[in-house]
Amino acid sequence: MLGLSWILLSVLAATGARAGEVVWDGSFNNFASAADFDKWSWGNQVGSYQWYIHGSQPTSRYLNPGAEYKNPAHTSEQRGLKMTIDTTATWNSQMQRAELIPQTTANLGTGNLFYHFSLKRTTTNAPDTTLEHQVMFFESHFTELKYGVGNNGGNLVWMIGGQEKWSTTFSPDTWYNFAYDINFDSKTVGLWASTNGSPLTRVANNQAANTFTDSRDFHVGVLRIVNRDPPEDWYISGVYIEKGPITTALGNGTTPGTTTVITTAPTTPTAPTTTVVAPTTPAGPQQTAWGQCGGTGWTGPTACTPPQVCKEVAPPFYSQCQ
Repeated sequence: MLGLSWILLSVLAATGARAGEVVWDGSFNNFASAADFDKWSWGNQVGSYQWYIHGSQPTSRYLNPGAEYKNPAHTSEQRGLKMTIDTTATWNSQMQRAELIPQTTANLGTGNLFYHFSLKRTTTNAPDTTLEHQVMFFESHFTELKYGVGNNGGNLVWMIGGQEKWSTTFSPDTWYNFAYDINFDSKTVGLWASTNGSPLTRVANNQAANTFTDSRDFHVGVLRIVNRDPPEDWYISGVYIEKGPITTALGNGTTPGTTTVITTAPTTPTAPTTTVVAPTTPAGPQQTAWGQCGGTGWTGPTACTPPQVCKEVAPPFYSQCQ
């Protein structure tokens, strides 16, 4: 019996037991190639991801899973993901988009949940610091990361409802680990972060937010407002959602990492840039809540289903029914 106990403890140490309960596993262990993402369709909803927000080219142009693309600290993960956006990566707009959506029957919008993920860039096909990117976001944008915004376009900026709350440099060849601390009951959200193999630490306390998800609107990926060359590569690893308490260790907690995350707090609060477009009497097709209703090159519905109104989220490129 003693021998079995030691074996069990060894297994738990090697796999990195979670502190909380995993309610959705977004790891890429079951995706050996880009073709595995194509197994999902509206008629065949299999796997852990929906894959429909992408460009017209083969999936291998936008998604490439591989062991070389993961954060080595995630010891239980076999593969990470290299995600590429370019001028062909347009979906339902002229913006560059490559986004995976959780495929699950679990409720991802109740209680206190932690949305975990890690991001990296390199010096090859580096993200443009002059163009706005929306990264790992919810459809309503109640919380998200942005890049290419604010006083320092080279920072990853954490936002609540379009307001900057915290930021960090986004240096090449460094893994940045995050967990959105979302309490859907009390309607607050906070942030945990670290780099490489260091354990997560709280970098921002929970603050009021209009927390909501229908469990199918967390976008694992990147949306870039402006469509132009050159292409960009983003690296994603360690994606999962857990019910608290939070797991702060990455993998088995033994992979070395840097000692701290370089953080900055916004010194001058910026007012929201969202502009409300006055509602008119709808005539013709109407867009549903959180759908696009305007912007450069948009030819779809410009009226929203009541009581939603069309708001300029990123003028002049993108407007959304809210």
